[in-house]
Amino acid sequence: MNLPREIWVYLLSLSALGVLYTMNNVPAFQQPLVILGIGVLVMLLVFLVIYLAVRRNPPKDPFFYVCAEFSFTCVISLVGSLEHDGFTSGFMGFYQKTGEPYIVTAYAIMMGYWDGIVHFLLYLFVVQRMAKEASYRHLGLFWAGSLLANMIVFVPGIVIGKYGTSIRPAYWLNFPFLFVAIWGAISLFRRPKELPVIPADRVAAEQGRGLLSRPMDLFLVLLLLGGAGFTIFRGFVVLDCPLDTCFTYIYQYEPYLKDPVGFPRVMMLLYVFYALPLMTVFIYGLWTPGCTWMLDWSVFFAGAIAQCQWCHTGASLHSRTPFTYRVPEGTWWPVVTLNVLYAVVPQLLALRCTASPTFFMKTVPKGQTNHEKKHN
Repeated sequence: MNLPREIWVYLLSLSALGVLYTMNNVPAFQQPLVILGIGVLVMLLVFLVIYLAVRRNPPKDPFFYVCAEFSFTCVISLVGSLEHDGFTSGFMGFYQKTGEPYIVTAYAIMMGYWDGIVHFLLYLFVVQRMAKEASYRHLGLFWAGSLLANMIVFVPGIVIGKYGTSIRPAYWLNFPFLFVAIWGAISLFRRPKELPVIPADRVAAEQGRGLLSRPMDLFLVLLLLGGAGFTIFRGFVVLDCPLDTCFTYIYQYEPYLKDPVGFPRVMMLLYVFYALPLMTVFIYGLWTPGCTWMLDWSVFFAGAIAQCQWCHTGASLHSRTPFTYRVPEGTWWPVVTLNVLYAVVPQLLALRCTASPTFFMKTVPKGQTNHEKKHN
């Protein structure tokens, strides 16, 4: 059948429902080592099927196979979250018991929704762009940031949290996602950029404006400074800072930061050691003209923070989180507002960088038009 590649990816991903239903109803498939073995075997079969389906017109980009493989797992993630929230049944009960018991946590449920909806759509859009031989650099960087941040929090969070004593063989199925996310990020950053060539006089005029004469950039700098301060503060909180302010915040505003599942602690430390330095260099990039790297890193950062904040904020409000660790009703609005704003700022930064990149461009010879392209 000569179907478009995105249709093959979509149809293949739906076959995950049959695999889950079968495993949930056959006790022999529910042993811990058997689950690991079936997981590996199924992923190999998915690769084989998609390879045979497109062998007459094989894709030139290996990232196509990543999209095909991971779109299959997106369906598993979404079905798991829906079942744990009571919307479906009969698919994932076995996996909670003998596969990965921590998937019933609020954080893992919110993670499943993000993977099953946002990542799935990204895979389909990327495959569609590949079919049209169009660039998918920004989509790919957003995905890489999202998946890498996801796995950096999830994999160690399992070990250091209360489920660290309940790790079973299926835990190792998470590592391909971590390794592929690292490979994907490196691969995408190394690819040649396609930058619009802007006349030198226009670039010079834009780069000659100070920060005070660029209100949007000034606003973003102030927001990033606020985000950096909030990052440091929450880092102190999860490290048990004895200051009264930290004590008040942890008990009256975000008690979820102390949830023994471990995910919020790892996330706040991820913010301190990775997000905070990036916010600092972004402020520099908004201040100093010609920082072309802003165009890629802002998108990567936007994907990472969007995924993390979706999981963190959703989990802090979710009914699966014990009541004592949920956001108190009296402080619901300020906590949610701060967390939503923390997620929105990187999106605004990425939008500003990609929609109007003149300030970040290097000067080019006069006479070239905006419609021409150059490869860096």
